[in-house]
Amino acid sequence: MRLTLRIDINDQQKFGPGKARLLELVDEHGSITAAGRAMGMSYRRAWMLIDDLNTMFAAKLVEAKPGGTGGGGAHLTDLGRDVVAAYRRIEAHAASAPDLIALRARMRS
Repeated sequence: MRLTLRIDINDQQKFGPGKARLLELVDEHGSITAAGRAMGMSYRRAWMLIDDLNTMFAAKLVEAKPGGTGGGGAHLTDLGRDVVAAYRRIEAHAASAPDLIALRARMRS
């Protein structure tokens, strides 16, 4: 059993495990393309999700440099790292909640 947490900001904007993981992979790979590839998604889909994330918060979570000869790449901003860390803390806190632990104890293996 595992907990999956999705935060509905409004009807159109949501933040959950997929977007959190995409941000982590951008931070790890330094590239939106590589992060999307690692998640099995197209470049376009990864870019669209990053664009959604960048408009969802007060400031950008990801900054990207145009590609080309000797260029390209992306990195998380300080806000981007803070958002991912806060999401992971909320997720860990919820997973250790007494009600969830009690529910887990009453389930079949």
